[in-house]
Amino acid sequence: MFATREIAITNDLREITNVAGQIDEFCETNNIASEIAYAVNLSLEELLANTISYAYDDEGKHQIEVIARLENDTLFIIVVDDGVAFDPTKSPTPDNVVSLDEPEIGGLGILLINRMMDGVEYQRRADCNIIILSKSTLVENEEVSVENEPENQLTD
Repeated sequence: MFATREIAITNDLREITNVAGQIDEFCETNNIASEIAYAVNLSLEELLANTISYAYDDEGKHQIEVIARLENDTLFIIVVDDGVAFDPTKSPTPDNVVSLDEPEIGGLGILLINRMMDGVEYQRRADCNIIILSKSTLVENEEVSVENEPENQLTD
């Protein structure tokens, strides 16, 4: 199965909600489980918020492209921006969190993205950051065996 949705936004934090809605719709249309959509949206929200907040040296409008692409059992999210070069795969993740009031730029968000997604790749081409997130759409089913359940017996 192959499907694609392209979303273009500007560097305005208010546009993240629109992206999340479109990702939810894309996932629903392509029968991707809601927990996968949630993980993707949470990671994408963090990535876009960091991009919008820290990637630009000016106050001008910049376009950010988000591409959702389903290939067989993998959902790819590609984010392209023309901000300053930043490779999240080379950013150190925090060993311990001292204070949530003063987190380091990129630390906790990148940790979250790495834990929620199956893969994170970075490329820099034509003065653009290209970040590729990947997530398997296969959901592990944990079957509950009746044999393992404690017997519920009523006694008088």
